[in-house]
Amino acid sequence: MSLNASHTDRNITQPKILIMTAVDAERDAVLRGLRGDNRFEVRAAGVGPAAAAVSTATILALAGEGAYRLVICAGIAGGFVGRAAIGSIVVADELIAADLGAETPEGFRRVDELGFGSAHIAADTALGERLTEALHLAGLAAVQAPVLTLSTVTGTAATAEELASRVPRAAAEAMEGFGIAAAAQSHGLPVLEIRAISNAIGPRDRDAWRIKEALQSLEAASAVLMEVIKS
Repeated sequence: MSLNASHTDRNITQPKILIMTAVDAERDAVLRGLRGDNRFEVRAAGVGPAAAAVSTATILALAGEGAYRLVICAGIAGGFVGRAAIGSIVVADELIAADLGAETPEGFRRVDELGFGSAHIAADTALGERLTEALHLAGLAAVQAPVLTLSTVTGTAATAEELASRVPRAAAEAMEGFGIAAAAQSHGLPVLEIRAISNAIGPRDRDAWRIKEALQSLEAASAVLMEVIKS
């Protein structure tokens, strides 16, 4: 019996794993890596935390309770220099809305400090650890670290330095993770974020972006994910 056939037999009644990307190119890379494994459902959510949250929440609500057991945000991202190189994989241990808060004379204050909720959502750390270890064994550069969500992509060295100082362990920034995580959390589902690095965070230099290579890394990471989640 083939791997995919066995998965089909096992998943007649099992809840699925929902993978949300921002755009179709990311979705297609993930689908190539999963090779038709029907334990997973992959959707494009749109760009930015608001679109991602609405899309994810709508899918979860329409599917109903018990349809999914895990939500994963996957895609490409910028990497902090010295923490995540181009082509490497960042597996989130925490998803952080890095610009959710207020500017004050003393500097930026997170929404947590203001008493209006939280800008932090914990990832499924145990699964993240297993995935990171499996990525290493597969010969892929990977790190488990916080991934920042922002509505505006960083484009200056000053902003990159400020973010790195504000969240010292952060390894990547993207635009959808926290929104997807918030939707998953509202339905009581665990969440994970997987990002392949296409560029360094800082001054925008499109000539230095390696989107094709990052999508190839995302595809490879998706294949490893399929093996890590055995049932």
